[in-house]
Amino acid sequence: MGLTIIKYNAGNIQSVLYALERIGVSAEVSDDPQQIIAADKVIFPGVGEASTAMNYLRDRKLDLLIRGLKQPVLGICLGMQLLCSHSEENDTDCLGIFAERVKKFVPDQTALKTPQIGWNTICGLKTRLFDAVPENSYCYFVHGYYADLGMHTIAETDYIKPYSAALNRDNFYGVQFHPEKSAETGSGILKNFLSL
Repeated sequence: MGLTIIKYNAGNIQSVLYALERIGVSAEVSDDPQQIIAADKVIFPGVGEASTAMNYLRDRKLDLLIRGLKQPVLGICLGMQLLCSHSEENDTDCLGIFAERVKKFVPDQTALKTPQIGWNTICGLKTRLFDAVPENSYCYFVHGYYADLGMHTIAETDYIKPYSAALNRDNFYGVQFHPEKSAETGSGILKNFLSL
């Protein structure tokens, strides 16, 4: 199976590679359009800032490439947010694959700190991405922005307010948490993605 991780100016690629190694899978890291198009599966990870990442993608026409992919694609953290329609982070128009909008956490009276950093449960699990993943499993989150609940939500979590822990539309999947840092649950989700 050919697995390609999209290379762009957003971090956490190395930790994704390590997580894949742990489940016995190797991947190529590339920004070469032909290699990305030819892959059986594509992972679109990211840690960073939305507008800078989108500018990088647009400058290299990777935004058009990603929108046109037909194989299963998994966006992780910022990667998932960039697949949404718009981010409040520097008022950024994103790829528009998911209709949901990305908003900044606004702290409330519960004393929960932002950004959210740490373990939280996921629920309302739908699609084969979560096969054999129990409801209320714990995953690891690090983010200051979140995607609204909406028509493409396939998992929810609650921090300050309920929001999308995962999204799906056609061949595109996105997870707000980091499966590569989410122990056995994360490994199971990565395996499920690779079996789609």
